[in-house]
Amino acid sequence: MGKRFWLMKSEPDVYSWDDLVSEGEGTWDGVRNHRAKNNLAAMKKGEKAFFYHSNIGLEIVGICEISEAGIADPTDETGKWAAVKVKPVEKLPAPVTLKQVKAEESLSEMELVKLMRLSVSEVLPDEWKKILAMSKANAKQEG
Repeated sequence: MGKRFWLMKSEPDVYSWDDLVSEGEGTWDGVRNHRAKNNLAAMKKGEKAFFYHSNIGLEIVGICEISEAGIADPTDETGKWAAVKVKPVEKLPAPVTLKQVKAEESLSEMELVKLMRLSVSEVLPDEWKKILAMSKANAKQEG
């Protein structure tokens, strides 16, 4: 199986895209959902993930790369929970909102839509390409 793609949600008032960019590398920790944990554990160094602002904004804003995989969550004393380190790659040309994703027929099976509460989800290659295209189209409309 080739490289996989992901989507990682963070509340921008807690940890935003700009926070990641200013830090240069961040630890994605504090995840306490088994499916999200399994997704974190499945990540490989070099794989890409969309950075999604949850609660405020509800939009995909950037792309980050897994810089270190398979680490223990430093916020977890039990040692059961997974974490990864991520580095920013690029800000999207324009954000893609959750509303736009839900309105797009070809994205109706996306984990972001089907498993709304999941903080770390997988993005299939076709979904990844579609969201990148939507971001470019949004940027043209803004410009």
